[in-house]
Amino acid sequence: MQGLMQEQQLLISMLLKHAERHHSDTEIVSRRVEGDIHRYGYADMARRARKLANALDRAGLAEGDRVASIAWNGYRHMELYFGVSGSGRVMHTINPRMHPRQITWVINHAEDRVVCFDATFLPIVQAVHANCPTVRHWVLLCDADALPPDSGVPGLISYEAWIGGETDTYNWPQLDEHAAAGLCYTSGTTGDPKGALYSHRSTILHAYAGALPDAIGLGAADAMLPVVPMFHVNAWGLPYVAALVGCKVVFPGPAMDGKSLYELMEAEKVTFAAGVPTIWQMLLTHLQDNNLKFSTLQRTIVGGSALPAAMQRTFEDEFGVAAIHAWGMTETSPLGSVARLKNRQLDLPEEEKRRILNTQGRAIFGIDMKIVDDDGNEQPWDGKAFGDLWVRGPWIASAYFKSDQNPLKTDQDGLSWFPTGDVATIDPDGFMHITDRSKDVIKSGGEWISSIDIENVAMSHRGVAMAACIGMPHPKWGERPVVAVVRKPDADVTREQILALYSDKLAKWQIPDDVVFVEEIPLGATGKMQKRKLREQLKDYSLPDLQDL
Repeated sequence: MQGLMQEQQLLISMLLKHAERHHSDTEIVSRRVEGDIHRYGYADMARRARKLANALDRAGLAEGDRVASIAWNGYRHMELYFGVSGSGRVMHTINPRMHPRQITWVINHAEDRVVCFDATFLPIVQAVHANCPTVRHWVLLCDADALPPDSGVPGLISYEAWIGGETDTYNWPQLDEHAAAGLCYTSGTTGDPKGALYSHRSTILHAYAGALPDAIGLGAADAMLPVVPMFHVNAWGLPYVAALVGCKVVFPGPAMDGKSLYELMEAEKVTFAAGVPTIWQMLLTHLQDNNLKFSTLQRTIVGGSALPAAMQRTFEDEFGVAAIHAWGMTETSPLGSVARLKNRQLDLPEEEKRRILNTQGRAIFGIDMKIVDDDGNEQPWDGKAFGDLWVRGPWIASAYFKSDQNPLKTDQDGLSWFPTGDVATIDPDGFMHITDRSKDVIKSGGEWISSIDIENVAMSHRGVAMAACIGMPHPKWGERPVVAVVRKPDADVTREQILALYSDKLAKWQIPDDVVFVEEIPLGATGKMQKRKLREQLKDYSLPDLQDL
């Protein structure tokens, strides 16, 4: 017997209609590429998204055709999110930090029909457009009168001129909720990028889960600042969560330095922000250097790479802001787990609570996870056993776009799991702690050493701006950890000071053999540390001759 409930497909256009109807005048504020501030409401955004859908119809795009963006976080980009997917096309966000060769590759692999881009990225388009034969229209996200006189891009049109003559009346199609809605490519650090193809259903379920109190925890009373780029896994799904709950949205545009972010947060009374640790380090440095405080910011979600414990303490102790650790990846849409305490953990000693909150957290509803050994045998949840992290759920990738590669693993029960490439532990309460990427784990004398733990200790020194730990070859132990450190400007930090931090925090055999000071640590397209390039950078380095551990 079946239930007697109405049948309705879960579609991205539902989010837009809900936000327009119930939160019509809630503001969407954007710092534009032009430098000024633009503001309007959800009703205005919905009206312009319908005009965009009509423009896509007029351009002859079929259902399932891909529309790409190379753009900062802003109101026009948000219109693309809803107008493209809501009308049955696929929103393909392109990371401009990729190499132009990779950008050309993903445009051609996706067979994009339209590419919309901010003026900042005109040089990228000038470099790639001639090698992208599937693109029919190149659209500059600018006012009608702001096209450069000689762009070098044949047929270039402005976004405002493109949608300006269209009617704002549009009937959103009743699509199959399993239809493709969004396309994001991995950064391609080990070969060509791979495309994760999200559906309307997966996107809606992910937004529902993300809004939960033990996840991102957004509501209509919040003012949200997504610093995580909209070209990076759909800004962690935050534009969809915003429409679902009807909160105020504040977009930073290209100005993501500490001073610009702080001033925007204060002017727009931001209560919630989301970004990667490298961005927050710049923000905290600006506040500390200028003796500033937050007046409205309450919490921030930190992801993309491990949240340093020192940064978490600084947010909380100096500025009264909760820094909430979250984990995910392109293939998980991306939200997989969030570090939120359980009721019985509230009375634990402060240091124990902080230790728990510095893990990657518990799986949110919809996500299941386990850790396995090399043979696929599940490892115990005791907080000690290491294993490869596998996940499954309704917003986890089952395959890659236009690829014959099967990324999934099948367990003894016949269930399919996605292997994340992370090495982790899980404690009895379900808190998952990533100790390394499988390709970065340091194996010394047959024992695993967490590079993340070593990095967190180094980051606790106030003079350290960034730290990365890698394994270097060793004749006896196989490899030994070395930590590369970037000093803060004018900081006087020595090798001995860094090594002294480890004496009461790690076992002797886990302590790095050396500290190497570098001008910068190479970062990838998503802001993550590229340890392979760091190893190449230190190829002529030799470990010091130390006694046996």
